[in-house]
Amino acid sequence: MKKLFSLTISAALLLAPFAYTINAPALKLTVDAVSAASEEAPAPAATAKPAAKPTAKPTPKATAKPTAKPTPKATEKPAATPKATVKPAATAKPAATVKPAATVKPAATVKPAANVKPAATAKATSKPVATAKPVTVKENVYKDGVYVAYGNAYSKGTEGAKVTIKDGKIADLELMRTSPKLIDRNVRDNYSGVWAAYSLMKDKLLGKTRDGAAAVDAVSGATRTSNGWKLSIDRAFARALEVKPADATYFAGDHMGIDPEGKYAVFASYDENSLTAVKLYPLTAAGDFVDEKTYTAEQTAAIAAITPALLAKGSSAQAVPGYEVESRAAINAFWDAEQNAVINNTSAYVDGFYSSYGTARSVGVEKADIVIRNGKLVDVKLYRLGTNLIDRGATAYAEVVKANAPMTAKLLANGSYIANYDEKVDGISGATESSHGWNQAVERAFDKALKVPSEGQYFDGKFAGVDNQSKIMLLVDIEADEVTGLTLSLFGTDGKLIADAKLTAEQKALADQLKAGLLDKGTALADVTGQEALSAAARAALTDALVNASKVQGEYKDGTFTAYGDAYDKGTNKADVTLRNGKIVNVVLSRVGMNMVDLGKAAYAEVQKAIPQLTASFLAAGTREGVQQVDAVSGATSSSNALKAAVDRAYGKAEVEEAHKAAYFNGIFIGASTDKSVNVMVTVKNNVPVAMLVYYLDANGKVKTPEYLTAAQLAVKSEIESTSTGNSLHKYGYKAAAFGANDAEKAVSAKAVEAIKAALEAAGK
Repeated sequence: MKKLFSLTISAALLLAPFAYTINAPALKLTVDAVSAASEEAPAPAATAKPAAKPTAKPTPKATAKPTAKPTPKATEKPAATPKATVKPAATAKPAATVKPAATVKPAATVKPAANVKPAATAKATSKPVATAKPVTVKENVYKDGVYVAYGNAYSKGTEGAKVTIKDGKIADLELMRTSPKLIDRNVRDNYSGVWAAYSLMKDKLLGKTRDGAAAVDAVSGATRTSNGWKLSIDRAFARALEVKPADATYFAGDHMGIDPEGKYAVFASYDENSLTAVKLYPLTAAGDFVDEKTYTAEQTAAIAAITPALLAKGSSAQAVPGYEVESRAAINAFWDAEQNAVINNTSAYVDGFYSSYGTARSVGVEKADIVIRNGKLVDVKLYRLGTNLIDRGATAYAEVVKANAPMTAKLLANGSYIANYDEKVDGISGATESSHGWNQAVERAFDKALKVPSEGQYFDGKFAGVDNQSKIMLLVDIEADEVTGLTLSLFGTDGKLIADAKLTAEQKALADQLKAGLLDKGTALADVTGQEALSAAARAALTDALVNASKVQGEYKDGTFTAYGDAYDKGTNKADVTLRNGKIVNVVLSRVGMNMVDLGKAAYAEVQKAIPQLTASFLAAGTREGVQQVDAVSGATSSSNALKAAVDRAYGKAEVEEAHKAAYFNGIFIGASTDKSVNVMVTVKNNVPVAMLVYYLDANGKVKTPEYLTAAQLAVKSEIESTSTGNSLHKYGYKAAAFGANDAEKAVSAKAVEAIKAALEAAGK
């Protein structure tokens, strides 16, 4: 008999972002000039004009409303207790997106048409129109939902915003600053003047109407980026209009697009109703623009041949004879730019990061992390998980490891999952089962991104679940939100599953009892007397399986994240934290010296004693919040607190959507040069590196005293330390480079810069 379990979703609110106070000059979108000193990249020629907005109250369309995405919360979710006859329950059900049942299936990816002969004559380039202040529009003309839009593009990428609109106001907001490949990048990879602007602008913009957002002042030092975010938000509101403007099809300005394979970037300039100019740029393997001065003859010829076709026919252009592969990539890139430009963007998906699983088996399962933009797959990472549901990496079957890269390339070339997957045609030889699992995982990730959710809370199929301490593995069959079958396996002390034939009579009886209890009571399973630990593991494994089957995207990425506690002049504490569904499934704690090498038995006796105790306690706690409740080990209080901070920072790195976007964690961090001879300690306040101290180390990693330092070492130390203010950004806190009055100083400073970069990487979010 089928048993149902109910699923509840809850989460605690993360700490509010640090509040800043600044005096920023007023900015109006009608101002086109930007101070050359305000940001690193040059400003675009003009700012795009927002689309005109109707003032009359429109008639709502009959289409289903997109579901608004609640504010992501970085804290762990408490377990729900399902009953025997209700739908499946999940302890760690992600709270990032709550999707009600609907009947919409994932929309197939729209490919650009390629059947029109290109025209030979290019149109004249026209300058985008300057931005005008949005017209006042009644709040109720906007449809609630999540909308993504981008500002004007330039060589460094562009600004973007994912805006949750509710009742005509900004209910939630993620600000983006993209790479040239149009994927949001780490804050610290941007110009330093932008770092503080994320939180400042978000705080100002939350709760604002369209007009209110347009009136927000820019952040001093990040004028162009602030302007880009405001423009992105205005365009998001335009896309949310119940009735789109009749006199405008496009957002006037420069729009950028990239083909999913990352071969070409297109800059398409539009006025309100037509394409005015096209520029085509080849990309490097790293996703950067190829320098025009280094174009090959083939690249120059391809650009000259394809650009007129794009200008004449856009995404309907035919492939240019002799340049079929290049044409296909360029047309796909143009299509992407066109989708960014069109006001009525009809993509069925919400742009962003999504993750899901394929069909589970007793030997493991495939998993995919993807990034979607305009309904297209623009980034994908494929994994093969073992029976403990941790990525096997290079230790997976050789044929599966070999299949990863070609399958990744095939999915990117398709721009989506393969809708009618055929293992003989679409699978990679020698790994057809894994190929199918990866394709299925990508398909399910697309389903999670739907604006109008598909029906049901869970995907149909077989899903694996493992408790976070790898004691029990479940394979759970789900159909129509019902658990229709379940198998339970026990792990041995060697970390491998015990074959059924090798179970003792006692183990087999326990496994049967736990299985029957799970089918009857779900995660409300009562403890088996004398087997409380395995009973808890069984409940956790079922929770894990249900979360893996869920159609809701979690708030943390899976994987291993390394972070550090605060450092001092003897070293620091390190945590390598492996997460799955927001739960700690493995943690390695260590005490490292000033050379960043694990001290092992050379660490203080109290710390050596504390590390295994804390490791067990952190695994037992299992969550971000739970770890912070763990008591410090007597005699090692400072290290205990530092390791707890390191785990919390690891969670911060794993956030899908950062609650507080910043370049660095606040605290004290160290890094060492490649040869371990120089250590630099960096203090971060208000998420900005403000002070640095330099230490020189001997062969044993011990700090040298001043009398043993050379003149060059003293000079470099003085230069770096004397430029610390303790408040504003340190001189070498952004793009540090070697310096010196002579060769000796330059050699020492080069090593010091290596240490600075290592310390900043340790501090980085």
